[in-house]
Amino acid sequence: MITVNLTQAQEFNLANGESTLTILGTSSLHDWEIVSENKSGKISFKNLEAGQIEKLTIDIVAESLKSGKSAMDKNTYKALKTNSHKNISFQLVEVKNVVSKGNGAFSISATGNLTIAGTKKLIPLDFTINTTKSSVKLTGEKKIKMTDFNVDPPKALLGTVTTGNDITIKFSTVFK
Repeated sequence: MITVNLTQAQEFNLANGESTLTILGTSSLHDWEIVSENKSGKISFKNLEAGQIEKLTIDIVAESLKSGKSAMDKNTYKALKTNSHKNISFQLVEVKNVVSKGNGAFSISATGNLTIAGTKKLIPLDFTINTTKSSVKLTGEKKIKMTDFNVDPPKALLGTVTTGNDITIKFSTVFK
């Protein structure tokens, strides 16, 4: 008798056009936000129905971060050292906890390596996934300090406008 294992790993690719990643911050002048226009990645599951993630990688093209103001974008790229560090990346290291919320929804506590401007740090990350047979949506937010990644908060107008060190990354990432 031959048995077939139907719970093989399932892999999905990031749908850039349906995904959003926004970075929110403050300055001495006003609050600001930057959105990512170009991101890619993959997620695969040991068991999709149980929310068991096997691998998760996300890459953001650093110079696809746009604020709507070219001077601010230039300061951002300089701070992120985009001439030598083209991407910002997240790579899942370990899933610590999965809690089923029913109907294909799960709360996930995990750790992963976040690399910004060439500095890699292991960070905790909590997020929600909503799964169907054909797509996975990851949502969440993470607060970080720029200086933790050796990024000097950008300054403008000869240093009269300073950026706060704390930023919040909000994401809604769709994989298909």
